[in-house]
Amino acid sequence: MALRSTLERERRTMATSKQTRAASRNAKKAQQAAASKKTIAHLPAKTRTALGQQGAAVARRKRTGGASPKTRAELYEIARQRGLPGRSKMGRDELARKLGETSR
Repeated sequence: MALRSTLERERRTMATSKQTRAASRNAKKAQQAAASKKTIAHLPAKTRTALGQQGAAVARRKRTGGASPKTRAELYEIARQRGLPGRSKMGRDELARKLGETSR
């Protein structure tokens, strides 16, 4: 009698192959949902602000056709071409000052 109840308990606790496949599908869906939430809305506020300001500067420059203000990436590229030492540790404003660019 004890052996029979043990076997029944084991049978109830083991997952069937159908249940295992369903669990695997659910896990994949959860991973995809988590990955899809990697949007700008889920970034820290400081990062969102910086990205917005950078995008606005690029849009403003495109509208006016001017060469300034440049983004940090653009200033860094110019600094790299000129061989400016310490450029990787500089921020956008410092790069602009060192290169003689007009600031925002």
